[in-house]
Amino acid sequence: MTALPERPLSDATTLPALGFGTFPHEEVDSAAVTEHALDLGYRLLDTALSYGNEQAVGRGIARSFVPREEIVVTTKIPGRHHGYEGARESVRTSLEHLGLERIDLLLIHWPLPRLDRYVDTWRAMIEMREEGLVRSIGVSNFTSAHITHLQEATGVTPAVNQIEMHPYFGQRPQRQFHAEHGILTQSWSPLGRGGALLAEPALEEIARAHGVGTGQVVLRWHVQQGVVPIPPPRTRSDAASTGN
Repeated sequence: MTALPERPLSDATTLPALGFGTFPHEEVDSAAVTEHALDLGYRLLDTALSYGNEQAVGRGIARSFVPREEIVVTTKIPGRHHGYEGARESVRTSLEHLGLERIDLLLIHWPLPRLDRYVDTWRAMIEMREEGLVRSIGVSNFTSAHITHLQEATGVTPAVNQIEMHPYFGQRPQRQFHAEHGILTQSWSPLGRGGALLAEPALEEIARAHGVGTGQVVLRWHVQQGVVPIPPPRTRSDAASTGN
């Protein structure tokens, strides 16, 4: 895989323009898949405490010959750990599972407004960033209203919002809000939730013209818009086909 461009974050750090999703790896060793993804050239890894595979992802990182400083590791705080103390416990657990001393990008997995504890979670994340336990902080599946609430309550804007996005679901209003506030958009499920998107005749035609797969066309669509896609390959062959 060719070297990937970097996307700047509002906190003066960067992210690779393409990430590697670690969920779901159904009946597959996440350690082996993670190690293979790093061998292919991926440098942004995305996991979560709720995925139940942080330990395996950590083993894959440890077995790889890629230097740690070149790898950007993302994990997420689940709903059961919302709140100040819960967030700190979540990070301690994730660091232990991953075998790392720092999380490069920490996200709140869901806002869960019915609990109304995501602001307290965010305050703990700000502190952990200042302490060096976390490099960058952001959110996942947040609406503009949720982000505005964080901004008003703490004065700190997330560097990233990871949302569902693909050509069937372009998320233009949300992305416009991100652009106005200096928030990088990450895309989960960038290839759609099923096979229909990759069977689109227009995409197949583009793919044939360029001698690539339809999945590669869709990922390029994201990258050209400045969005960082996080495709979730399930096998080694999937990792190769979406990354080349």
